[in-house]
Amino acid sequence: MEVVDLLRRHCPWTAALEPASLLEYLVEETYELYEAVDDVARAERPSPELLDELRGELGDVLFQVILHAQLQAEGGSFGLAEVAEGLTAKLVRRNPHVFSPDGALRGGPAGPVADIVATWQAVKQQERPARTSPFDGIPHHLPALAFAAKTLARAGERGDGGPDPAGEAGLGRELLELARRAVASGVDPERALRRAVLDYQQDVVGGA
Repeated sequence: MEVVDLLRRHCPWTAALEPASLLEYLVEETYELYEAVDDVARAERPSPELLDELRGELGDVLFQVILHAQLQAEGGSFGLAEVAEGLTAKLVRRNPHVFSPDGALRGGPAGPVADIVATWQAVKQQERPARTSPFDGIPHHLPALAFAAKTLARAGERGDGGPDPAGEAGLGRELLELARRAVASGVDPERALRRAVLDYQQDVVGGA
């Protein structure tokens, strides 16, 4: 935090940053971290270079978090300490199988994973305002494919319930082919899918 504070006071470029101007960097750094995590996960034995890359990308995303907290602190809203305190309190609330309300470790068996997930979701629901739609809370700025997956999951859509024989690689090729057809037809596949998902959400809400 001290280094970031000094940058804000002595570096003209950093001093000019605002929350909105940081958004593009936040998205870019998040995708770079995603790629670094995926590279390490896919490697049978991650090389030192891959691990160095992952460490660096984690640092870049952490820098974004610190910067946003610093900007809010300068505006008198909250700082990094309050962010950490809020996260700690949330984790304690949502994991009563591990912590008592005062944050002390409970000890003893945790119980079935299904019960743990159900409790997490129940506490999460209590923390948020009542939803008027099953799709409230899904960020509209998600990439269209992730937006579609979240929407279908929230709607309870699981297809026919059976595994696709094509597997991940086959489905990936099908998606690539759909993107190829869209490009060949002059259609933006991202926008087309996003609009289809929004229409689907309206149909679900309208039919509820």
